Amino acid sequence: MAAAISGAVTAGQHRPALADPTPRKLLVLGDSLSAEYGLAKGSGWVALLGKRLTEQRLPYEVVNASISGETTAGGQTRLAQLLQRHQPAVVVIELGGNDALRGLPLASTEDNLRAMVKAAKKSGAQTLLLGMMMPPNYGRAYGEQFASSFKRVADSEKVALVPFFLAGIGDRIELFQADRIHPTEQAQPMMLDNVWPALGKLVGAR
Repeated sequence: MAAAISGAVTAGQHRPALADPTPRKLLVLGDSLSAEYGLAKGSGWVALLGKRLTEQRLPYEVVNASISGETTAGGQTRLAQLLQRHQPAVVVIELGGNDALRGLPLASTEDNLRAMVKAAKKSGAQTLLLGMMMPPNYGRAYGEQFASSFKRVADSEKVALVPFFLAGIGDRIELFQADRIHPTEQAQPMMLDNVWPALGKLVGAR
């Protein structure tokens, strides 16, 4: 997720082995937290999501359009083409952390998040926003403003929200790679479990 990190698109797709020949698309638009940075291929939370959907026989194909180092501005720029190409039924937006790490204006981050949510909704997709929080060293006021931006967008646009994507993980150093930014493989199931209560409702999980 670090600003200095850049990488190629991790656009893996997981096709569930279901009777339905045309599963609906579930698009994940995120940064390195969703792009398996530093992890073995197939071990990230998005890949685990694909496996869970298959296990529960839910007719969805996961498209991971996450890029390490991505910002909300970058995500907004890419989203229109992704929506047109994949026509997803569900969109998960996991962006914003790199904006804060780069010191980008919070107002711009919030505007970009809102624009992405609006675009996803306009396309007919159900939308889930994954919220983030910053470490205490960024200052209490800044951290509170950053975290609240996700809630404001979710409330104003009436979309589902996970308040803190890394809940239960963020304060456990042993669950992070050496850079202390990217969660380890051990943390990935926990990340999925943080997302699942809200996402499960959107995909019809029981």
